[in-house]
Amino acid sequence: MSEVFDCNDSSKLIGAARAARQAIGRGELVVLPTDTVYGVAADAFTPAAVQRLLDAKGRGRQSPPPVLIPNTDTLAALAAEVVPAVTKLAEACWPGPLTIVLRANPSLSWDLGETHGTVALRIPKHDLALELLAETGPLAVSSANTTGDPAARTASEARGMLGDAVAVYLDAGDAGESPASTIVDATGLDAEGGTLRVLRLGGVSLERLAEVLPQVTIEE
Repeated sequence: MSEVFDCNDSSKLIGAARAARQAIGRGELVVLPTDTVYGVAADAFTPAAVQRLLDAKGRGRQSPPPVLIPNTDTLAALAAEVVPAVTKLAEACWPGPLTIVLRANPSLSWDLGETHGTVALRIPKHDLALELLAETGPLAVSSANTTGDPAARTASEARGMLGDAVAVYLDAGDAGESPASTIVDATGLDAEGGTLRVLRLGGVSLERLAEVLPQVTIEE
């Protein structure tokens, strides 16, 4: 049976955080708010938990989830290389709605699905999500909906789709009409600049990307 916590009630925050942290530690799923939509989260380093996330959404391994991280120090640990252009992007746009695809550190023992050696990373601009990430470490997080359905903007919508496949729901109210994150493939960036490929436009515009990285070729 799922637990639902009203995170707008400050008296319930400590209990909500504890329940979410313990669920992640057991390899279970947690629905949490982000700065875009509600997400369903699993421990990124527990393959069975990541598979549970994919199963709950009805997705295959060919659609690996992105990973939310608590800070830029974690970026350096998870990526094979962080060139200056990536550092500039992270400093300018994180926390916020930008997902950066990079070559994954080959020494990491995780299984997110068919990633082809890459990992999609983001720091969300949401206090509750950041507090949980600070306690759990990197979380594999995908939008809290079943595949083919609209992304959940409330915990109730998420629960209606995911049900008891999720152990803990953190309800922080309506996520509003925030756009999805912009997704960029930064594997083509190098020390001199290189190419940044935009996979999906969202909360960070092309103009903003060009402003941050004037020396980089941006492709759509």
